[in-house]
Amino acid sequence: MRIDIITLFPEMFQGPFSESIIKRGLNKGLVEIHLHQLRDYATNKHKRVDDYAFAGSAGMVMMIEPIDLCISFLKEQRSYDEIIYLSPDGQILNQSVSNKLSMNENLILLCGHYKGIDERIREHLITMEISIGDYVLSGGELAAAVLTDSIVRLIPGVLSDESSALSDSFQDGLVSPPVYTRPRVYKGWEVPPILLCGDDKKIEAWNYNKALERTAQRRPEMLDEK
Repeated sequence: MRIDIITLFPEMFQGPFSESIIKRGLNKGLVEIHLHQLRDYATNKHKRVDDYAFAGSAGMVMMIEPIDLCISFLKEQRSYDEIIYLSPDGQILNQSVSNKLSMNENLILLCGHYKGIDERIREHLITMEISIGDYVLSGGELAAAVLTDSIVRLIPGVLSDESSALSDSFQDGLVSPPVYTRPRVYKGWEVPPILLCGDDKKIEAWNYNKALERTAQRRPEMLDEK
């Protein structure tokens, strides 16, 4: 998979992309991530990529030309499955969305900033809009990093144990059941005996019931959707 990220602040990705699972995917050659500084596509003398909004609205707006030039340049090199704009009013990111995107070959992520982007970009260039929650960030970079992480970990071969991703919260429409590790007893707090019984069917049933119980307690709306 290849992910191209258009951003004003490529340095913000150095930390998230140089550690843990994403780094593993990069090192294995299972994913390529390319950062593109939007100012490189500005045609004005001062490399500005924003301007005042028409009709006197507050805040600056990212201009259409540099974004169009960058996307056009990338599309000349290869075809893209989706061109995604990270936006507070986009489709809420969930596990189903990440699963579908992980099966694509080439993605473009556009990070907004300021008051947002010229609406014509959304109308004519963007194929998908994603939000990571009902709140506003200073820019789309953090959202793009979250989206990238949620996709990359699903690419076959990235995780050491691929079955681990299949048991994550939300994969089956439920949150995950509680998990435990050694020591068996700590400060008098014991691991549930059933997890040590060695009967796979009983353990599977316990895990399912606990996942159902926890979902009902913490995310009851998920059960309404099933």
